[in-house]
Amino acid sequence: MNIILFTTADGRPGSLNLSRPRIYLPLLGLVALVCSLLMYTGYRLGGTAAPAVAVVPTAAIPDLRADLAQQQHAVEQVRRRSQTELDALAVRVAQIQAQIMRIEGLGQRLVDLADLDRGEFNFGQAPAQGGPIEAVALERALERPAPTDFMQALDELSAQIKDRERQLIVLEDIFQGRGLSLQGHPAGSPVAEGWLSSFFGVRTDPFTGRPAMHEGLDFAGKFGSPVVAVAAGSVIWAGPRDGYGNLVEIDHGHGFVTRYGHNSRNLVRVGQLVRKGQQIARMGSSGRSTGPHVHFEVLREGQPVNPLRYLRASR
Repeated sequence: MNIILFTTADGRPGSLNLSRPRIYLPLLGLVALVCSLLMYTGYRLGGTAAPAVAVVPTAAIPDLRADLAQQQHAVEQVRRRSQTELDALAVRVAQIQAQIMRIEGLGQRLVDLADLDRGEFNFGQAPAQGGPIEAVALERALERPAPTDFMQALDELSAQIKDRERQLIVLEDIFQGRGLSLQGHPAGSPVAEGWLSSFFGVRTDPFTGRPAMHEGLDFAGKFGSPVVAVAAGSVIWAGPRDGYGNLVEIDHGHGFVTRYGHNSRNLVRVGQLVRKGQQIARMGSSGRSTGPHVHFEVLREGQPVNPLRYLRASR
């Protein structure tokens, strides 16, 4: 096979004979050189185009799952511990609120006993406070206390409240000694009509059939009949309570407290002053009850005593 070539040097044509072996060898060498250059260039470009992707061995998956489960368990423990601390905090706050409610009722009672100006001694409002704050004090105030420090602060506040309560009780005793008594000694029956259906002491529980302590007297009667206070005092509870249903609790001073449970309707509110014989509720069967009656309790220094002695004292 001949290839005819034309040149411009001398204008004469020339030819290239491809059938001779000396022609193929340079061509094959040139082709091999070009292919080698292309392969080398592709190798270099492929090595720098993207980093290699790390592959996690299959054997490491169980270890990763175990670590994840351990972390989840640790998070759950922290959550449970936080919930326990919050529950304890809620209990302490409820106790302090009950103490403050008791002090407010007692303080209002003392204001009325001494005939003081209610605008000057208003136990229904928070005390007026104010004043500038320094930069250092502000930084300390913005620091979040640890839970243990917060619980300690609540305990200290509760101790202060109890101390103030004792001071108010002493002050009340002084007023009582001056002849400002509100007839606060319990005496008489909490109902005008009805009959004594259960006594104070151990009895057979009407729901379980087992012996159980009954810390009051039950007066059965007509649904909606009046329930009256057996002594003057300040209402420290008026609302539902577990087992009692609708309950009214009155503080009479000198360590005496009376309770009137299972009411169909309470007619007084917390902080209200009531006099002896005043209607405070209507008989009902709310709470743990088998029928219309009043569960009547007398507490002295926080301990239940037999109300029968105070019932007879009025006769």
